[in-house]
Formats: sequence, C-alpha cells, structure tokens
Amino acid sequence: MLLVATTLSKSHALRQLFSGVSLSVAEGDRVGMIGPNGAGKSTLLRMLAGREEPDEGGIRTPRGTTVVYVPQQDDFPPGATPRTAATQAAMRSAACHGDEHAAEVLAGVILGKIGFDAARMDEPAERLSGGWRKRLSIACGLAEAGGQPDLLLLDEPTNHLDVAGIRWLEQFLRRGAADIRAGAAIFVTHDRAFLENVATRVVELSAAYPEGTLAVDGNYSEFLRRRTEFLEAQARAQATLANEVRIDDAWLGRGAQARRTKAKGRIEDSAERREELGALAARNAAAAQGGARVDFTGSGRRTRRLVQAAGIAKAFDGRTLFRGVDLELAPGDRLGLMGPNGAGKTTLLRILTGDLAPDAGTVKLSDPPPRIVTLGQRRTDIPPQTLLRDALCPLGEVVHFRDRSMHITAWARGFLFRDAQLLQPVSSLSGGELARAHLARMMLEPADILVLDEPTNDLDIPTLEVLEDAVETFPGAVVLVTHDRAMLGRLATSIAVVGGPNGEVAQVTSLEQALAALERHSDAADARERGARAAARSAEPVAAAAPASGNRRRLSFKEQRELEGMEAAILAAEESHSRAEAVLNDPAVAADHVRMAAACKELERAQQAVAALYARWQELESKR
Repeated sequence: MLLVATTLSKSHALRQLFSGVSLSVAEGDRVGMIGPNGAGKSTLLRMLAGREEPDEGGIRTPRGTTVVYVPQQDDFPPGATPRTAATQAAMRSAACHGDEHAAEVLAGVILGKIGFDAARMDEPAERLSGGWRKRLSIACGLAEAGGQPDLLLLDEPTNHLDVAGIRWLEQFLRRGAADIRAGAAIFVTHDRAFLENVATRVVELSAAYPEGTLAVDGNYSEFLRRRTEFLEAQARAQATLANEVRIDDAWLGRGAQARRTKAKGRIEDSAERREELGALAARNAAAAQGGARVDFTGSGRRTRRLVQAAGIAKAFDGRTLFRGVDLELAPGDRLGLMGPNGAGKTTLLRILTGDLAPDAGTVKLSDPPPRIVTLGQRRTDIPPQTLLRDALCPLGEVVHFRDRSMHITAWARGFLFRDAQLLQPVSSLSGGELARAHLARMMLEPADILVLDEPTNDLDIPTLEVLEDAVETFPGAVVLVTHDRAMLGRLATSIAVVGGPNGEVAQVTSLEQALAALERHSDAADARERGARAAARSAEPVAAAAPASGNRRRLSFKEQRELEGMEAAILAAEESHSRAEAVLNDPAVAADHVRMAAACKELERAQQAVAALYARWQELESKR
C-alpha cells in the first residue's frame, strides 16, 4: 500500500467536516473523490498530502514514498517561465542534490515529455492558457519528485480547463507521458465524464454513510449503481428498525407488572435500537438533501424566433476568432458553445445577446427584445461586500417566486445556506456557495433566454444534476458555454465549435461530432504552429548565408507542389495517428494480446510517418 489513512476527523470552528474516514491507496489506483460542497474534500486531500493535520486519526505511507500535491489554484512566481518554474521545483528533488544544472536538465526533460516544445518552455507563465498552466503545475510536481512520484494528488484538476486540456489530463493519468507517470493518483473533481474515463475507484465523502465515505471499485457508472443499491438498503433498514422501535414503545408503555423477567436487558436493547434509528435517519436525511433547488422561470412569451444571426464575424488584434456564422435561437433551443480557451466563445455569446457588435454580418433580436438572464463565468455580478441576505433578496425579507411567498431563511435553505451565513458578506463564500447565490438571483427573473457561461465551475454533482433538470424543463432558449461533456451530451440540441482554421465554426448536433470537430481544429492549429516554428528556425541560417554565397537554391516544380500540400499531408497523418491511438486505448483491444501487438505496431508506423513528414517539411523550407 502506498498510503493508509484511518479514522480521520476534522472540524472547522464549531462545524464538523467529517469523522471516522478511512482510505487506502495501492499501486495503480486512480481514486476519484466526490462529495457535496463543504464536505471537506479539499481538506482531506491536503491531509493526505501532509499539508494539514487531522484532529483525530492517522496517515501512514511506506518509508521513501514520494507524494506530489497539485492544488486547485496555480501559483507561479512573477516573471516565471515553464523552464524556470520547473527547474526551481526540481531543485527540491532528491535526484538533483541541489545541483542547478541537473535540475534544469530534469526540468527540460519532464516539460518536453508532457508536451512543451522549446519555445513554450521559455514563454512567460502568465501568458499560458489555463490548460498549459495546469500542465505546468503538474510538471512542477513531477520535477519535485524526480519525474516518478509514487502518489499524485490533484485538487479540482479540470476546473477552467478546456476540453483539449481535460482529454490530455485523462490520457496522462491513464498512461503517463513517455516514461513520466505516477504510481497512483487521487483527484477531487465534479467532472462526471472525467470520473467515467479515468477512475478505477470512486469515493464519496458525505454524511449519508456510516463512516463518512462510500468507496466503490470501478468507474462513475458503477459507483452510481452501487450507491443506489446501498441507499435503498439503508432506507429499508430504517423502516425495519422503526417498526421494531414502535413495538418497543408499545411494550414500554405497558404497566410495570406486565413486564416480567429480563426487562432490564430488553430496555437496554430498546435504547440501542432507538440510538441506531436516529443515526440511520440522519444519514438518510443527508442522502435525500441533494443539490440546491434550482428552477428557472420562463416569461411565457411565445415568439417563434428570439435571435437570428447571419454571416457574423469578429477579429481581435488581427486574429479572426470566427466568421460566416449563421445561428438561430427559438424557444426550446439549447445551443452549446465549445472551443479552446481564448477561441472566442464568450465573444460570440455577447454578439448573440446584443452586447457586442460583429465586424461583419447581422444579428436580429425579436421585437420587443428578449429578456436575457445571465450567469457569468467570473461570478462578479454581486458586489463582494453585499450581505448574503441582500444578495438573495434585494427587497425586504420576503421572496416572491412563482406566485408564492417565503421568508428569506427558507429561501436560503433551499440553496443549502445556513441561517448564520445570511449576515456574512458575499466575499466570505466559497466558489460553490457563490455560484448557488447567483443561481438563486437568476431564478427571481423571468427570462426568454438563459445564458450560462461555465455554469459547472465549483458546483458539486448533486447541484449540477438539479441544474440540468432545470435547464431541460426551461421553456425558453438556452445558450450554454461549458467544457462539461456530460452536461452538453444531455442538454445541447446543437453545438457550435469555435477555434477552427481561419475562424471556421463547425455546427453539429451531437457531442460526438463536436469532439471530433475539436480534434480536427486542434490538429490543424498544432500543424500550423509547428510548421511556422520549423520555418522560422530553418530560415535563419539560410538568410544569413544568402548574401555570402550569392547563390540561392530553388525548389523544383515537383518539390514546390510537395511543399504546398505538406500541411494537408501532415494533418492526414496526424489524424491516422489519433485513430491508431484510439484503437490502442480500446479496452477490448487491450484484453487481446494479438490485437494489442498489432495496434502497437500500427501506432509506431503512424508516429514514424508524422515524424518523417515534419522532417521533410523542414528540409523543403530550408531549401526554399
């Protein structure tokens, strides 16, 4: 075992987060940790990393075990580059013995093996996208462990990652990168697709279970099945025990003369049953609590067309974000927007809702304009010093919702807030609590169009599921910007994928088609970037030598044609490489050693073909 934790307990102030939690991790485990907001998942992860002490219980790891902890928030020194940040982390590695040169070599090797090329290694960290910053955080952790940690602990690793970053992380946790990998991993996440694809065991931290956790071997689907069985059995146990307690009550209510021998023993047994019934009732009540009560209100408007966009385009700083986009929104439509971070999803969103003018094309809103209610990605609509009471109910202490009135405390409890929190400022809320406060505000405004920009950030799974139900039954139109594949797969009736070559936007009707479009866009972008860098590297010596030689080598007609088609050839070769990699990852292939061997050979051939094409491209560019 790499780690054994027994009967851990932790309290903050007067509130107990968890009690009696035990957990073990062996080589090869990938443990997904889930639970309601506020259950103490991040606190437990810090305990396992040795960053926080439990109130009770203990944690054991074998001598020499290397544990790497990657927190939710990235933290790099000002002006740091990936190379300097990873080198600084490697200096703490026992493998480098404080030798700066050895640390820099180790940092460069690790960065290269998880996808950083030479140019990106020296780019300022603050200019990296969220996905690359997360890779850098993991690289720093790996460097600190000499490249081979025994146990990798990740807190909300998919938060703010785009789909490409999430899929890279999935592959890294399953297979590693070259010879860089972790012996085992524990990750806190609310991303259901990530859990499905990566976890070998799912652990839920919740007061609904006897020892504070329910652990199930398998992926998220298996966990859901087993959890349902457990909770149903626990509910039946409560009903059975309640019947026994009623019989005890009837017996205890009889006169003293009617209770004959062994009365004392039966009274003690009855007290134990009553105590057990109370504990069962409390656990079942926690299980039934679920997520916040989210339910959006439509305006009742019956307009057939709310928004119509024709040929819209937008560019920033000379870069085309998108062009030629035709979209229509009507009641009942649920449009998903996908694409890499920085590709223009929020910009397209603002154009569709009339907040920003396009460079080209037109956007027509219905007359009168539709009522639009927005959940912003940064959750900044409520001033930080606003009391939670005023944020949830700006007018008095009575909330009016769908012809019903209720006191602010009842309304707040529906969003899982404690009464004491009502007098606290919004700035004191956690990320999940702040998201719930915004959802509560949105529910008070009847809408024609709901705009949800990254709604899943910081929300726990029970609240996500309630949110999905609310969006699914909302009678108006919905625009949904999210990297949550489970939510898009369930809700979206159409998906627009931005970030394509030259501003291309792919419009599809299923999540599978959207993921394929994202893959094509990513491959094209990588090919262009590598080609540009190869051309820049090869052009420098040629430019310097040209004046001295007085001669310039020219491409033949055949070579010119070959160079013109090189980008398309590389794209096709990389698509073949992706298909070969997908075959290799197929569990059915992995279970058949003959097919596995053939798949490995095919992947090797595809890798060699891609490498050969890049070498030829550089050769032709150099000759030109």
